[in-house]
Amino acid sequence: MKFIPDALNNLTKSRFRSSFKLDCKDLDYLNRIGIKTIESHARDFVFQRLASRRPENDGRQTPFKGHPVFKAQHATATCCRNCLKKWYNISKNKNLDTDEIDFIVKFIMAWIKKWQILKK
Repeated sequence: MKFIPDALNNLTKSRFRSSFKLDCKDLDYLNRIGIKTIESHARDFVFQRLASRRPENDGRQTPFKGHPVFKAQHATATCCRNCLKKWYNISKNKNLDTDEIDFIVKFIMAWIKKWQILKK
């Protein structure tokens, strides 16, 4: 599995992945509820939408807006099992293990924190 700084750098080379940004509404929400709550939401979303080897609506389970984590998932290619396979070589044919879930959540949060710092 790639280290987070290397993976973030690789994603900047993708026009699609680098097009995602947190806007003022996202940052206001983040500041209002706090980074720990956002991280809890990220973990919940990963468990609910990605952890299963056959998630419901795979490839369409992550909205493009409505929560900062959703934007982060698309920006980090952690939005569906196809992207996890393509970008991180995480097998689609098994449930995600604890280490993979932790990596995904840490990666999502690293991307969000980067935007939080950029917008200060």
